[in-house]
Amino acid sequence: MQPDTPNNNHNPKIRRLEITDISKGFIELLRQLTVCGSVSETQFQDRFQELVTEGENHVICVIEDENTERIIATGSVFIEKKFIRNCGKVGHIEDVVVDVSARGMNLGKKVIDFLTAHAESVGCYKVILDCSSENKAFYEKCGFNQKEIQMVKYFT
Repeated sequence: MQPDTPNNNHNPKIRRLEITDISKGFIELLRQLTVCGSVSETQFQDRFQELVTEGENHVICVIEDENTERIIATGSVFIEKKFIRNCGKVGHIEDVVVDVSARGMNLGKKVIDFLTAHAESVGCYKVILDCSSENKAFYEKCGFNQKEIQMVKYFT
């Protein structure tokens, strides 16, 4: 019998980011999404502790391959508190990525479902995200609709 690989895990578990996930390839996974640079263990621990103080207002979830003990999917949601909509809240989904070796297993949808459920559970009236045009169809399958245009200004 073949050992399990990420492509034949039957029901991978989704959970919140843990401080030990730096040694499980979390930063390397983020590099599949965008520029990440080098993050030292101290920098990771400091940022992790900073995010812990945000409580339910900033959640990072991961999916760990139980066989390899590597992080194979992640995403985050942060909660913006507004004055509009009777002091409503909006969830912002960011940094969703699935390891190239684990794509096609519905892990991205599992991450999106987890993050949107969290936003709804803390009282958000909507959840939004930005994506590339290549990923539009995926997010539509997750129940999102295109609205307006994204603009960005980077600071170097």
